[in-house]
Amino acid sequence: MPATHCALCGRLLPEGTTVDEHHLIPRSLGGRETVRLHKICHQTLHAVFTERELAEHFHTVERLQAHATIASFLAWVRRRPPEFYDRPRFSQDRRRR
Repeated sequence: MPATHCALCGRLLPEGTTVDEHHLIPRSLGGRETVRLHKICHQTLHAVFTERELAEHFHTVERLQAHATIASFLAWVRRRPPEFYDRPRFSQDRRRR
């Protein structure tokens, strides 16, 4: 079985519960296409963006990676081992201030 990598950060995805499927367009807004992400990467996306923002502006991996907050997160998380997990460093409340 070939190794798989997180679509967002590019780190190896370990087998187990730390791997999530992210709908590029949220399911609640009709999305079907998914990518595999680390749990911390997935939770960070949902902490930074609303579902509407994901659907309208950030529905590709490239657009997500280009966002300044996500780019900063990626620079930080890429220095962590693939199994690393901590709660997201960002929240929608902080983003709105």
